[in-house]
Amino acid sequence: MPKHRVLAAFALIAGLAGGCSGDVPTLTAGKSVEATALAAPGEATPDTPTFNPFSDGPTTTIGAREVLQNPSMAEVMKVGTLPEMSLGRAEAPVTIIKYASMTCPYCRKFQLEVFPVLKKEYIDTGKVRFIIREFPIGKQSGLATVALRCAAPDKYFALYDKLMAQQATWVSQEVRPDPILKVAAQVGMTRAQFDSCRENRGMVAGLNWVKDRGRTLGVIGTPNFFIQGKLVKSVIGIKEIREMVDPILAGRVADANAQTR
Repeated sequence: MPKHRVLAAFALIAGLAGGCSGDVPTLTAGKSVEATALAAPGEATPDTPTFNPFSDGPTTTIGAREVLQNPSMAEVMKVGTLPEMSLGRAEAPVTIIKYASMTCPYCRKFQLEVFPVLKKEYIDTGKVRFIIREFPIGKQSGLATVALRCAAPDKYFALYDKLMAQQATWVSQEVRPDPILKVAAQVGMTRAQFDSCRENRGMVAGLNWVKDRGRTLGVIGTPNFFIQGKLVKSVIGIKEIREMVDPILAGRVADANAQTR
């Protein structure tokens, strides 16, 4: 790629990572991403290292940014120019939103260990609609996010899964497009498509909106979740999901039974 195009791509991807730090692990020879993770076990990867992402105190701003306290479901579900990427019934009684950075080791752990059970028990059975919202932290994460949105809509979740499963092969503290393209090619993406999407300013602006909106809703690390409108700012497993989702489902059944009497 000509030098001016490389610089343009850097500028676009940098826009996705503005104000962020601390997500990309320092990889050490012979160690996996998990082995070199920066966050402590059970915690999400922070967006801003000087801000405590796990505090539920009265703070309403991150810097000069207004943060909505207890946003309504309508506020949580507001979308920008990019479509929501979701699995499951649109009318499912529970909606789970996961904010993810592609380089986050705990997002990878969730995808490999928790998501298959969540999909089998809740998404495939029509109980949960599952949405991924991109929250890139770091330039390599930003570039992987662009590649993810470059995929055909029906390949989005397949590529997401592959990028997570093969995370150790492409994560770095420098911007390295080729390892990301190598993974994206597994779902049929060509270099021409990849390079074109990297310069798609409209898409990058849309991704910036997704992240900025997430911050306004109180998201300050990855993975963070909204479970039926309730913000969860930590790593969760299937046990925690069951504890939060099952009472909602039981309440819906009870309400339906009461209405038929």
